[in-house]
Amino acid sequence: MSESRAGGYRRLFLVVVFAVAVYVVVRAAHTPQGHSPPPAGKTLPTPTASAGSPTPSASPSPASYDPATYAGQVRARARQTGVSAQLLMAILYNEAYKPHDPAFERAWQKFKPDAAFGIANMHRATFDEVRQGRDFADRNWQDLPDDRGLAVEAEAWYVHDLATRLPAHWSAPYSEDELLALGYDAGPGNMLAFARGASLGGDARSYLDRLHGNWAKAKAAVGP
Repeated sequence: MSESRAGGYRRLFLVVVFAVAVYVVVRAAHTPQGHSPPPAGKTLPTPTASAGSPTPSASPSPASYDPATYAGQVRARARQTGVSAQLLMAILYNEAYKPHDPAFERAWQKFKPDAAFGIANMHRATFDEVRQGRDFADRNWQDLPDDRGLAVEAEAWYVHDLATRLPAHWSAPYSEDELLALGYDAGPGNMLAFARGASLGGDARSYLDRLHGNWAKAKAAVGP
């Protein structure tokens, strides 16, 4: 969610893809023999969701990921937290610039230890703060790549918490949704600075432009 994040991914994307490919080949070459795949009709168990969470969906391949797949979870969490479902979905579209595959994310973290996890791209410190007192308080940040329902739940509560920090009135020409999206990307301190009229940096402006570009698509995904 930091402002320099997208640029870093673009610069090192090809390096990480190569690293993941090498990892997969090496892992396959060293897989112990004698472990048969599950019988036909059987599937491996999925991660356990937190209490009250929608059942987490299996992670599709990076190329097939579409945030709209999680519209049901987005609507449910929007109702629970009192925030805009369209905003939550637009943020997911904004954060879909990288492959959201658990193996990819963990391989990327080896290059960038402070990388964010999950389809909502949440950093460890943010997740640890947001989960306090919530029904997923016992969950771990490391669960986010595998449990997309948890990622949406944490995203929704973070946007809720950001909304509680906004002043009743602000001088900047931004809507509440725009400020919350900027806060999601750049943090609450920068969100408040933008609300007071601070100029957007290049990364913040790019994030806001992408939000505008994804706004109608997000509305179509979550419905009225």
